[in-house]
Amino acid sequence: MMQKKKTVAELKKRFIALWPILPGSLNKQWNVCGSPGCKCKDIKNPAKHGPYYQLSYTLGGKSSTVFVKKSVVQEVRRRIQRHKEFKQLCNALIEASIDAFRKYGVREEQI
Repeated sequence: MMQKKKTVAELKKRFIALWPILPGSLNKQWNVCGSPGCKCKDIKNPAKHGPYYQLSYTLGGKSSTVFVKKSVVQEVRRRIQRHKEFKQLCNALIEASIDAFRKYGVREEQI
């Protein structure tokens, strides 16, 4: 069964409810330091430093990363998920706008 298409007004309300958002992905990383004799360099049982979290994203064609504190990892994940919803909502809004244009053409109150 096909879901009823949302109106532009309904989609706009959903837009506002999504904020704040973050693009990209969250990566977990471990590190080996340069200190001789450190536990991370143990030959038999190395214990790397970390985990460290990084948000990786591309904006305006430029890739960037930002370190993320462990205490806010869950919130960053929620914001990344909301960004995915945001992109889906953008597509739905464009589709609703095209449908309205096909049905009504261009009306003065839309300009």
